[in-house]
Amino acid sequence: MAEFVRLEVDDGVGTIRLERPPMNALNAQVQEELRAVATEATDNRAVRAVVVYGGSKVFAAGADVKEMSTMSYAEMVDRAGGLQSAFTAVAQIPKPVIAAVTGYALGGGCELALCADFRVVGDNAKLGQPEILLGIIPGAGGTQRLPRLVGPAKAKELIFSGRFVEAEEALRIGLADRVVAPDDVYTAAVEWARTFVNGPAYALRAAKTAIDTGLELDLDSGLAVERMQFAGLFATEDRTIGMTSFVEDGPGKAKFVGK
Repeated sequence: MAEFVRLEVDDGVGTIRLERPPMNALNAQVQEELRAVATEATDNRAVRAVVVYGGSKVFAAGADVKEMSTMSYAEMVDRAGGLQSAFTAVAQIPKPVIAAVTGYALGGGCELALCADFRVVGDNAKLGQPEILLGIIPGAGGTQRLPRLVGPAKAKELIFSGRFVEAEEALRIGLADRVVAPDDVYTAAVEWARTFVNGPAYALRAAKTAIDTGLELDLDSGLAVERMQFAGLFATEDRTIGMTSFVEDGPGKAKFVGK
């Protein structure tokens, strides 16, 4: 039984909850529990969309600096791969994933939010990659996912300075997708997640795979990935349901079954 991270499932939405008070510091144990819960959310067919939530006060204020401060170069060489792959497990959940961010999402906390497809943030939120202030750089994906989201120049400015970004700026630069009152963050994220619950699960999965994989490739290779994902959906029951419904009843009325 995980101590700090758990998965709750309610009517198709799986909530990954971080519970390591007071600041949800992402130590090695939390990272491994994140990996396990991401795998659980991936494998559980009852989960059709995912919300990552740190609670009403803070999303995650970063890595456990006290734990890292005593580590040697050799120890971090051994640890760095596991750190990145734990976060990648969240990024690779083949379902829509929404980060619900209240308070601080800094360092590893920001990197975790970057693993989601969308970010709903409270108007009290502060996001950033302040690792440079510790004499290091982001190590859980920040130097790669942040520039893909906000562009290389803005990512460099944020990472080089280590400054915090407030909610409205995060929305403006694309680091956040919606800004709501702090008390409404989780509800707004769940409501958004519910819009995907009754969708065609394999088509959503294929769309996410095509977009995320294509970002790493040249255009022709990305188009090849899209072509394979597109054709593969013609083996699904939802494709038959969707096209039959369109022909018989018009668009937007299909009742998908997730198969």
